[in-house]
Amino acid sequence: MQRVVPFDPSSDKLIRLDFTSKNTELTDEIVNDTTLFSAYIDHKIQSHTYGIGGYDEHRTVYSRSKVFDTGEEPRRLHLGVDIWGKAGTPVYAPLEATVHSFAFNDQYGDYGATIILSHGTFYTLYGHLSLKDLDGLYEGKPIKTGERIAHFGEPAENGHWPPHLHFQLINEMGNHRGDYPGVCKFSEREKYLQNCPDPDSILQMIQYV
Repeated sequence: MQRVVPFDPSSDKLIRLDFTSKNTELTDEIVNDTTLFSAYIDHKIQSHTYGIGGYDEHRTVYSRSKVFDTGEEPRRLHLGVDIWGKAGTPVYAPLEATVHSFAFNDQYGDYGATIILSHGTFYTLYGHLSLKDLDGLYEGKPIKTGERIAHFGEPAENGHWPPHLHFQLINEMGNHRGDYPGVCKFSEREKYLQNCPDPDSILQMIQYV
């Protein structure tokens, strides 16, 4: 199985990043300013290859966008793994696939450029990509194991986040195309985690933190 991002456990270093209320360093001022937020991430990972984490994490950072407001209970529980690094970092298909769908989810706080691959019995979602990576795609396009499919996007094209990849496994897509919730209400945690298992089963990276 191909690595989703270039990572050599013998030489590369990972740091786990925490975006819950326990992280008191991450103030509202930082979270609500993409430039400050990006500088914060850069500082945290400066002596590492990537920052990583976030699966089943109840995050306070989603208060930065109305995309996550859903009435009385906002969406705050993260359903994927985030890999934080430099814009332009390549992204590879870990397994043979076809393109299920893709979209430019261009709202503040959303995925930005997004690709979803079908692997027959499950799907993988790649969010916060470079917009140019959507060029030439079509639904049903065959993708080889290890094929470069995308790159980490800049904030202007990735939903206005510091550069990173949101990687998510999905068992059933339902009617979703080019999009699928990457964050859910805590009250719906069990339902969504059942449909979105831990992406590290494919990434195999958390063990190196």
